[in-house]
Amino acid sequence: MQLFPIGRVYDFMGKRWLFMGISLVLCIASVVLLFYPGPRLGTDFIGGTEVEVAFQHPVTSGQIADAVTGHDFSRPEVIKVQDDKNPSRYLIRVHEVSTISDPTQREIEKRLCLGETKPAGCDHHSVDVKFSPGGDKIVIRFADDPDLEWVRAKFTGLSGVKLRAGADNPSVVDVRDHRVDVELTSRGDQLMDAMRQGLPEGVVPDKPLRTEWIGPKAGAQLRDAALKSIVISLVFIMAYVAFRFDLRFAPGGVIALIHDAIVTVGALIVLRREVNLTTVAALLTIIGFSVNDTVVTYDRVRENFVRMRGKSFATLVNVSISETLSRTILTSSTAIMVLLCFFIWGTGSLKDFALTLIIGMVAGVYSSIYIALPLTEVLDRRFFNASKQKVPART
Repeated sequence: MQLFPIGRVYDFMGKRWLFMGISLVLCIASVVLLFYPGPRLGTDFIGGTEVEVAFQHPVTSGQIADAVTGHDFSRPEVIKVQDDKNPSRYLIRVHEVSTISDPTQREIEKRLCLGETKPAGCDHHSVDVKFSPGGDKIVIRFADDPDLEWVRAKFTGLSGVKLRAGADNPSVVDVRDHRVDVELTSRGDQLMDAMRQGLPEGVVPDKPLRTEWIGPKAGAQLRDAALKSIVISLVFIMAYVAFRFDLRFAPGGVIALIHDAIVTVGALIVLRREVNLTTVAALLTIIGFSVNDTVVTYDRVRENFVRMRGKSFATLVNVSISETLSRTILTSSTAIMVLLCFFIWGTGSLKDFALTLIIGMVAGVYSSIYIALPLTEVLDRRFFNASKQKVPART
């Protein structure tokens, strides 16, 4: 069954200035929101530590924040995770990370008597010390059999470093290579300890569901790489459209894609959703989906160039959109229905990923009709002299 009668032509171009004006307002508003209040960036981009905890008894986000604040942590961001099986599931995020500072690393190396020759006053000496990027482990290699009590004593009273509790810490992990692992309490461990001290007994579980961290420098690199990936994809899509069809088609298609990305991010800011690497993956997916929908309509416009010689470009656009409208709505609605299932029953990043795709797909269908082709018509009329239409070269 056809959603729209076959052969009927809808006057999309008659409302183009109204909808392009609405889109312009939405884009300007989204750009303003990027600066104020700004997106809620995830740990992927700003760095920090986050733990996801399923508390064993009901607790509020305010109680969690009060328990963590004051234990060498800034005011945490506490996010409730929707979970029907456990209504007290939260994501706790702080800006602090476990990375050991350079001065502390040098102090540790000094205490471990690092060097091939044994300095005065050192009963043992290490030949190699490696620090994990997460600041939760130190790997030490000795020249001979290590003395674990001597190693443990070297970390006593060291500011900013605390050994993880356990009889087997430090431990020898390679007897042949005289290698010792020293486990340190990470920021995730410290968060759990702070909550155990600040919340009633029995509320905090023994272990979190997951712990993640990322340094601020790595977060900035990921953020820059994400922006570059979006820009590069837009450049290559513009080149593809120009090569595949005609130069007049490329600007409208790329502006429509930029419109989709900006409006989607603006909607996420309004909804106070987190912007992270998952969001970037969703935006790239949206760009691919939107350009596919636009290319299908462009193909029909190119076919109608031959079939409807002598007609105005606006008429060609109206006819082409009308002929592909059923296909556009059916394919988009099918994809959105699947994504709605992920959004309704999914949790965490999966829910945010689905929401981003739903917003982007709706914006993509809208931009294909009211942004890409109307802009192409404007460019054709002003710069390509539409009164002398030429059939684009077939590929």
